Amino acid sequence: MKVVAIGGGTGLSSLLRSLKRLVKENLIGELTAIVTVADSGGSTGRLRRDYNIPAPGDIRNCIVALAESEDLLKDLFQYRFDEGELKGHAFGNIFLTALTKVTGNFLDAVRYSCQILNTLGEILPSTVENVHLVAQFEDGTVIKGEDKIPEYAKSTGKKIVKIWLDPSDVKAPIDTVEAILGADYIIVGPGSFYTSIIPNFLIEDIKEAYKKSKAKKIFVVNAMTQPGETDGFTAFDHVKKFSEITGLDLPHFAVVNTRMPYYKLLKKYIEQGQEPVVPDVSEFARHNVQVIAEDLIGDNDNFIKHDPEKLAEVLKRLFTEFGIIAEGKSLMSKRDIDEKRL
Repeated sequence: MKVVAIGGGTGLSSLLRSLKRLVKENLIGELTAIVTVADSGGSTGRLRRDYNIPAPGDIRNCIVALAESEDLLKDLFQYRFDEGELKGHAFGNIFLTALTKVTGNFLDAVRYSCQILNTLGEILPSTVENVHLVAQFEDGTVIKGEDKIPEYAKSTGKKIVKIWLDPSDVKAPIDTVEAILGADYIIVGPGSFYTSIIPNFLIEDIKEAYKKSKAKKIFVVNAMTQPGETDGFTAFDHVKKFSEITGLDLPHFAVVNTRMPYYKLLKKYIEQGQEPVVPDVSEFARHNVQVIAEDLIGDNDNFIKHDPEKLAEVLKRLFTEFGIIAEGKSLMSKRDIDEKRL
């Protein structure tokens, strides 16, 4: 079974930790992560400006998430310098930058890094071109830069009305397109809606490949809203807005969290302008989207996020009970296969 996960930021790396478990169980035969490279803040932003490369930060986090190597190597990739001229830089970002310059190709740099950390899946950028995210807000203001867009939204309370890439005609690598076309399942989310998920689908090659792919599509909905991006969004609002912006059909499946976080932690999030995403499961049924609503968040006292083990179990159940399973080259529903055997 071939699974493709599309996104960026901490959301995608968290999902990959879940999917890595299913690779180890031999449920997933081929796993590919397609990662946005529009990030422009922090260490990533500085390296992009200095070396004119795609954003390495989200790629680095995904490599570490899928790594099977020793913890020392993973810690090395995530190590962040705290003094001197390198202050703020993550070692993995510098490594990817140097490897890009040595090989002359960002895609090769990512592949070699995956080999070094022995990842349990392939990681591909959505593009190898140096691209920036641009958004227009309801007051007419245009903001360029992935890191600056949510800042403006939070400080003004204005909503995004249009979003695009600069340049707008960037291409996706052939391998990225082929992975999408050949997938049995494509998983989108969780993650920052406008700045981690949507940027991938602003690339025409990826959008068209997703549309043409015969894969079953799954959308993993965020557990919490994000200030400046999804304020007031219900679970169904996420998939509806995704469809509206991209022009793509609603997904076949949606995975939704139903658990309310502990009061003390929830209070901290609410003070920051974040609220639990309402699991309006009936809306999915009205629009013919199969919804799997479960307790998906962990017991971490500092963060509200999907628990890798819980999400892995839900996806495993979806793959084996609700979705499609592969027999040779044909893809049929589990019910159809069972009936055929009878």
